[in-house]
Parts: sequence; C-alpha cells; structure tokens
Amino acid sequence: MKIIKRILFGLVLVVVLAVLGFVIWAETPLGPAPEALAALESDSNVTVTTGDFIIFEPANLKPVTGFIFYPGGRVDYRSYAAPLREIAAQGYLVILLPVNLNLAFFDVNAGDPVFAAHPEIQQWAVGGHSLGGVASALFAKDHLSLVDGIIFWASYPADDSLKNSSLSVLSIYGTNDMAGMEKFSETSTLLPASTEYVVLDGGNHAQFGDYGLQPGDKQATISRAEQQTQVVNAVVKFLEELEK
Repeated sequence: MKIIKRILFGLVLVVVLAVLGFVIWAETPLGPAPEALAALESDSNVTVTTGDFIIFEPANLKPVTGFIFYPGGRVDYRSYAAPLREIAAQGYLVILLPVNLNLAFFDVNAGDPVFAAHPEIQQWAVGGHSLGGVASALFAKDHLSLVDGIIFWASYPADDSLKNSSLSVLSIYGTNDMAGMEKFSETSTLLPASTEYVVLDGGNHAQFGDYGLQPGDKQATISRAEQQTQVVNAVVKFLEELEK
C-alpha cells in the first residue's frame, strides 16, 4: 500500500512540476521592445487607450471599420503596438488583445467583448500573428455574422472551415519565415479561392512585431521597419476594400 501511495505521489508531483514549468514558460514571453512601448503613447494622430484591451483610434475622425488582433504565441501582446498604431493612423479602429498565458489558443474568444464596446463599427476584420492567426480563424468561424474579413500575419487556419465562407481573406508572410514557404503553399488549400496573398521578399517571422529574435526563425534580409511598413500598407489596402 505504501508503495502505491509513493508511486501516486510521484506521479502527482511530476504533473504539478510539468504544469508549473509550462506556466512559467508561458508567462515569460518575448518582448516588448522599446519601440513597441513608445507606440503606446497617444499623440495628435492616434489616441491610445488601455484597459481590458488596447485601443488605437485615429484622433481626428470616427472610424467605421475595425481590426481585432490576436498576438503570436508566447509573445507579449504589446510587442505589436507599432504596426497596429500605424494602421489606426490611416483611419481605422484597431484592438490589440491580451490573451491568457500569452497563448491565443487558450483564449480564442478574447475578442467577444469588442463588438458590444464599439457598436459604431460597421465592418470588422480579425486577424493575428502566428498562433494568433490560428486563434482568429477559430474566432471568425464562430462569428461569421459579425466578421467581414480575416488577416493572417505569418499564419494560416487550423482547418478548412473557412474555405467556403464569404469572408475576405488576406495572408501576409515573408520568404524567410521559420515555417518555410512550402507550409504556406500547402495551407493555401484551407483558404477561400479569393484569398489575397502578400509575400514579403526577405521578411521573416519575428519582424511582424517588436520583440527581438525568435528561436528557430530565419535571418531577415530586409529591416524590421521595412517589413512592418509593407505589412501596414497591405492591411490598410485590405481594410479599404472591406469598406466598399
């Protein structure tokens, strides 16, 4: 009997240590870099509001189109502030979501409260970087009556549930992404035929945000600023089309 108790105690201890280790790993995310933190300050062009989520809003007009963004896995959500702020500066409401354990997969419905908080928005796009893009696709699948478009940053959906949807879809990824170009080609079959693709020549995985190097990523051959400029331009063009 004592042996059984000791074995059970040992198993419980292993599980507890494994869970504790996972939580510690998840709660020590990458970023944010100073550039990201600087982008969280309001100025004459963009008003930044922090609370349950971070809101970027153009200071001199009332937007009618919004973009809800899910962060990449084990990345501090504030690391995406700089490019999202630039999108807002072009006339759009942008919502940056914090997620449980810094892993969007565990908080797919984090975007739910946004709709009620902003009834003035007429068109909504959702999206995210890496694992955040996967989560945003799951969110969109369950909110098709509210979501008009989805934007993947170095990401793709987990299945083909959106393939026959009427959603407008934009997929942006770099030629030097850690996933490899083949992965984006393979997963294109999960997306609608009308999906727009923007391939960033020399772009990698980590430069979508400002959180430093990412283990396993490839070396980019364009600057972080250039990559993010291309991303912002592609997203703004997509949101403009969504309004038509």
